[in-house]
Amino acid sequence: MKFWPNCGFDQLRRNERGWLVPTANYIALLLTRPEMALVPESCKAEVRLHKALKAAPIKAVLPAELERIKDADARHNYQVFLSFRDGLIASGTLEGYYRSLFEQTAIHIPPVFIDLLAQAILRNVLDDCTDAQEVRAAELLFRPQRIAIQDGQVLAADREAVDQYSETAGLGELGRLLLESKASLRTANFKVLSPDNAERYWSAPERHPFLLDLTHEITQELSHGLTLRMARARSGLQALARVLEKWVWHFCAVQVRIQPEASVTDAAWRWHTGLDAESSTILNRLYEGEVVESDQMQRLISLFRLTFDNPQDVQPELVGKPVYLGLAMNADKVLRIKPQNLLLNLPLAKPSR
Repeated sequence: MKFWPNCGFDQLRRNERGWLVPTANYIALLLTRPEMALVPESCKAEVRLHKALKAAPIKAVLPAELERIKDADARHNYQVFLSFRDGLIASGTLEGYYRSLFEQTAIHIPPVFIDLLAQAILRNVLDDCTDAQEVRAAELLFRPQRIAIQDGQVLAADREAVDQYSETAGLGELGRLLLESKASLRTANFKVLSPDNAERYWSAPERHPFLLDLTHEITQELSHGLTLRMARARSGLQALARVLEKWVWHFCAVQVRIQPEASVTDAAWRWHTGLDAESSTILNRLYEGEVVESDQMQRLISLFRLTFDNPQDVQPELVGKPVYLGLAMNADKVLRIKPQNLLLNLPLAKPSR
């Protein structure tokens, strides 16, 4: 399947280990980003530099060429872009550069460039994937989501798509869309991704019109006061777990199994990591025995249990012990996954490849 056509994957090539090697064409594609686009106010020096870089994306740029750009913000944008470009080329692969960013004490690359790297890498990881649910779940690793809970369903919608609709449809407050009724969702043409409409996902991957159902289980009230709870076989949480397994394998050559969990009852809980800033805070507080306020606990979307297939891959003292993962939205009901957390915080026995 072809998906995410604008991520630049077709402009990259793989090396012998399957990692992505940057090319001049990929760098040129980055120059077409809105952040780097020329505007009517662009001075002659900026126009000249932009055209020169499009013609020769890897050309050396002298400090004097940057100093000639009159607008300070534009000059800074080019400095950041060139730093990103040069670091990427020096690393040799997108994966290598991505990892190196988080080994630094301070990151000077804007989040938009980091997300572009993650998207291209995930496009590589999922190249043979034919499951629309998995590909949609992978979008959570580089595109923030707005979360809404409706009729017991936890729904994730692409934040940018929702915000754009809110602005153009005159709905007012950003994010209001997902707090409306299901009728409003239908009006906005945001559909929950399912096997019935999965074929449409492949034809509209850049418009992000599909909601991902992150519901953990179905609750059904039965007679005589009984309650039936069933795990959702097609939950987006399962698809997200598969993506995270592939992400770890691609970077670390370590086979893990990840399973969504409704709760943690492990009295010997030894290791955890949040997939985002909010869940990291919640898990840290719970691990330390601190009280977590109910409103913060309600932001927790799911927990996951990660286990290693090969005991030799994990630190000796943690053999046989699972790693617990958390997924949570923030106070604004936004989910912002940090996929680098899985690369930095797993208790691996040795450095990944």
